[in-house]
Amino acid sequence: MSSTFTNINVHIIFSTKNRAPQIDSAFADRLYSYIGGIARKLDCQMLAAGGIEDHIHLLIGLHPTVAISDLVRDIKANSSKWLHEDVKTAFEWQRGYAAFSVSESIVPHVRAYIAKQREHHAHKSYEEELIAFLERHNIKYDRTYLLG
Repeated sequence: MSSTFTNINVHIIFSTKNRAPQIDSAFADRLYSYIGGIARKLDCQMLAAGGIEDHIHLLIGLHPTVAISDLVRDIKANSSKWLHEDVKTAFEWQRGYAAFSVSESIVPHVRAYIAKQREHHAHKSYEEELIAFLERHNIKYDRTYLLG
């Protein structure tokens, strides 16, 4: 086989520093669009983005040459800079992130989940949501360091 074929979808979740409610609805859609541009520059594809004031969810089609850690680093650094310079707001992301592989067969489900974040968080905190994801994916964690 002389070609490379991949379909690597990743659901990425991270919060603002100390889960401060810094993502204002006045600029959230522009932030998600900006993040989509960062992904495109890395030959990745933004499939969905959403969240609430203290965290975001991204569904990204990952290019096979891009490490998830590099993608998240670039998204955080560049979007934070953009928020400082263009939106004129003090802003910081948390240090860590969570990333989960997503089979193509459940991409529509994950898109719908991301689109309904406000509704979802009327009943569940970010911490409860993150713990549920970690446990569903059998990821060990220490509650001391869970939220950065």
